[in-house]
Amino acid sequence: MDSNYSSLEKKINIKFKDRDLLKNVFIHRSYLNEHKGSKLSSNERLEFLGDSVLSLITSVYLFKNYPELKEGDYTEIKSAIVKMESLAEASKKIELNNYLLLSKGEEKGAGRTNNNIMADCFEALIAVIFLDKNFETSYTFVVDFLFKDKLDYLLKNNLYLSSKSKLQEIIQSKYKKTPVYKVLDEKGPEHKRIFKIGVYFNNKILGSGIAPSKKEAEEVAAKEALLKS
Repeated sequence: MDSNYSSLEKKINIKFKDRDLLKNVFIHRSYLNEHKGSKLSSNERLEFLGDSVLSLITSVYLFKNYPELKEGDYTEIKSAIVKMESLAEASKKIELNNYLLLSKGEEKGAGRTNNNIMADCFEALIAVIFLDKNFETSYTFVVDFLFKDKLDYLLKNNLYLSSKSKLQEIIQSKYKKTPVYKVLDEKGPEHKRIFKIGVYFNNKILGSGIAPSKKEAEEVAAKEALLKS
């Protein structure tokens, strides 16, 4: 493991001043459970900040580069480009998993390739670039390592439209009504909830989906409904 992060700095062309802050990017909460005396905290606070910085960067980029689009399009594109899978893919491309500090359990459970952990790591890195440098540097980083090629491809092929949006468009154009989403089941501890959601039209179930959040479960349900239609 490159403990001084020099290869990462070379890869993203950013030299960090605060090494402890950079190290914080890679500390998963599970690691701290096995290292109670550590003075560093997990990357969760950085991930929270990074999420907000990323949201602003995406909004500014779309506003500047795609003036012909409507507000609704911006929202859909934003959701598509900053979703967990996209962030995890970008994270793996610059090999952030090489620097992760995980518990033994997470290591055994393939935590190093876990999309959720990798996406959080990418957002935490955005936060550190913002704090250690400035908004412009974090903006350039996101454009180069998340947006490049991918955003244009999404737009040209209309891939930014979510299954939920597509399903709503189809039903609205035919019946002038919208589908309804209902929670069918909810289980697991507070920090690890699993939701099962059904999508209905005229009291008939069109599809169902299971995911760690209601929003994701709704998307899976809509996708199933589209496949059945």
